[in-house]
Amino acid sequence: MSKPERSPSTASPAAAPADYEAFPYVRRGVDFPSVELSDPRHRRSRFTPGLNAEQTARAERLLAENVVISFHDHPQLLPADMADAPTYLRTPQVFTAFTELRKSGMTAVFDNWFGVLGTTSKSGWKWDDLITALGLRLADLAHQDSAVVARTVQDVLDAKRDGHVAFVMGTESAGPIENELDRIDVLYGLGVRQMGLVYSDSNTLGGGQKEQRDGGLTVFGRRAVERMNALGVLIDVSHAGDRTSLDAIEASSKSVAITHAGARSVWPTPRMKTDEVLKACAERGGVLGIEAAPHTTVSYDHRVHTIDAVMDHFTYAVELMGIEHVAFGPDSLYGDHAGFHQAISGGLGLSGMLDPGDVAYERVTHVDGMENPSENFRNITGWLVKHGYSDGEIQAVLGGNILRVLNEVWR
Repeated sequence: MSKPERSPSTASPAAAPADYEAFPYVRRGVDFPSVELSDPRHRRSRFTPGLNAEQTARAERLLAENVVISFHDHPQLLPADMADAPTYLRTPQVFTAFTELRKSGMTAVFDNWFGVLGTTSKSGWKWDDLITALGLRLADLAHQDSAVVARTVQDVLDAKRDGHVAFVMGTESAGPIENELDRIDVLYGLGVRQMGLVYSDSNTLGGGQKEQRDGGLTVFGRRAVERMNALGVLIDVSHAGDRTSLDAIEASSKSVAITHAGARSVWPTPRMKTDEVLKACAERGGVLGIEAAPHTTVSYDHRVHTIDAVMDHFTYAVELMGIEHVAFGPDSLYGDHAGFHQAISGGLGLSGMLDPGDVAYERVTHVDGMENPSENFRNITGWLVKHGYSDGEIQAVLGGNILRVLNEVWR
């Protein structure tokens, strides 16, 4: 990118459309609102894994040689000023930091932007919004030399060979299908290969995390699970309630994923998963991606949310589930993620999901060491090297475990 290094808070409102790589065929300020976006190169993180020269070389080799997959991320730019968030979120064009992603070491990213907040409703999750956002996303990716859409495992492997970043199309909630089972087929046909059953609110499939009572997977939800299994769509229960998660894992004939979460035994919020859910996921062959969005994977031992708190969830999950069932789904963005949460918390019900009750913790402006997709896997790999994990173990959690599940589910 040609922009000079600067903080998002001081980004010039006169920046030209060419400053952003995405959507090169439309005119910013003419075809869509001219909202100044964060500079994806800006960093607040100061974390370093503290490796010596030999360890640094090993970490770089592991990143270079292995397939590295983010099980859940939003590699898009946020507005430089959060006052612009409502306008930006009603705009179908959402910009991706393609150059930064090429530097990240990632081979593939499960991209779940679509439908979080809709362009036609403050509640989001509408079918037309989802299809529009997905279509625009695919059009943008079709005009990027360095990016491909992954519909098969071979597409991911080919991206690694060619030095591209593979985008796996996914959605955090199946709510937009309403009670129309065939809409799952439509999404599959458009390239969607991973679907969350619910977000925080209950829908026609099951119960969400912010509900005080979870009625479990519905009759329609069971039919949807069966259809996803038949098509080859990876089922995700990251935001499902405890009962719905267990029901889905039991009902599915294929492994079920928890693409971005942590352990409730390590931090007591509804956003985290119980030991029962984590063990059930592992027993059926599934994989947990460790979450790192602000104020999610905090821990009793690290009440300031940094990479060390995130890795407390990782080490706990490895001991409980086995290292072959753990990966990373950082759930990060480019820009002020904590400020973004504040701007949209009402629509998504985040406060209830992230409330640890009477357990005290410190609020942060960013997760040091895992602020955005560019730094996540470099710091994760460095941390794993520093803490004595073997090459085989690191290969597994960086992407090998996810590939195993995809080989089963996508066939």
